[in-house]
Amino acid sequence: MPSPRVGNNYPTGGQIYGSPASQPEEKELRRPAPSPRSGPPAAASTSVPVSAAPASAPPVSGSPASTAEVPVSADEHVSRETPVRDEDDPPLAMEALRAVQILNPSGEITMPRPDHPRVLCVANQKGGVGKTTTTVNLAVALALHGNRVLVVDLDPQGNASTGLNVPHHAGVPDVYDCLIDNVPLAEVAQAVEGIPNLWCVPATIDLAGAEIELVSVVARESRLARAIAAHPEQFDYVFIDCPPSLGLLTVNALCAAQEVLIPIQCEYYALEGLNQLINNINLVRQHLNPTLDVSTILLTMYDRRTRLADAVEQDVRNHFGTKVLNAVIPRNVRVSEAPSYGQSVMTYDPGSRGATSYFEAALEIAMRGVNTGGTA
Repeated sequence: MPSPRVGNNYPTGGQIYGSPASQPEEKELRRPAPSPRSGPPAAASTSVPVSAAPASAPPVSGSPASTAEVPVSADEHVSRETPVRDEDDPPLAMEALRAVQILNPSGEITMPRPDHPRVLCVANQKGGVGKTTTTVNLAVALALHGNRVLVVDLDPQGNASTGLNVPHHAGVPDVYDCLIDNVPLAEVAQAVEGIPNLWCVPATIDLAGAEIELVSVVARESRLARAIAAHPEQFDYVFIDCPPSLGLLTVNALCAAQEVLIPIQCEYYALEGLNQLINNINLVRQHLNPTLDVSTILLTMYDRRTRLADAVEQDVRNHFGTKVLNAVIPRNVRVSEAPSYGQSVMTYDPGSRGATSYFEAALEIAMRGVNTGGTA
């Protein structure tokens, strides 16, 4: 009697049991009908999926299971889209490790401190590109790792104050008082609860009228610069959150800052008005603040599922070169949820992709400042 021809009697056996493409359907596998020329059906354990069979088990001659042992190397590539992880480092453990690194409860992890205060203006006249979110999360990340940080909310909407859980209702002393009535910044700044080394100058709805009131004020463009310079305490970083416009409030921020950080959303509209912003920055540099420099570009709301996001990233990197941070902020629902709880994403969900990305961006800004003598 001739020996059974393994595999030829099951034309679909190689596809069902040995092909990587069949792996997602292994729950629907059924025992194939026995062939007259195959061995006894009881000898083969055909109901066991290939992925569950031990790699060292010897094949059973004459059974459909033996066909699964033919392409052994193919079985290794079934989950090629899933990163290979060590069994000792499950995803939850890795997330917990990231959370501890970001929250830094022991204070052992520190980011390098600049040798002189760095004043960064976070500006872009396009709304909804992540200016406030970037300001809040970078400030929290730096403050949690040993830096003294001041956030100046210069947007009448007061979203940065909301994200840091700082009161900014009507009647609260705010940045408007500093610009119009020359109130010292130290009397307006509030310590952020739960975040050591972080202070915030809030913005109330009164700031909406500052644009008009500043028109007739002497040296109107340098009001904020004088207020920051007169602050008695020394900060490592001062972040100024600008409104989505190119009015007097933004001009005040550009005059007070040494560096400009531009968040760019990975969409076409965010690129459209970028030339106008650069032109205004150049005008301020020529006439008001010769030390101003566009030092940092941060790509935000990156959606890796779209080719558009990749195309925008390549265009920005080709145009601005090394000014663009390597860290890219992805679209992440945790980043959007955090302000509703009066928190940054760093404290709301420190293990999320959004928190990790902002932590990497903050570290990169700190390292660039040290490597280039304070200017990224």
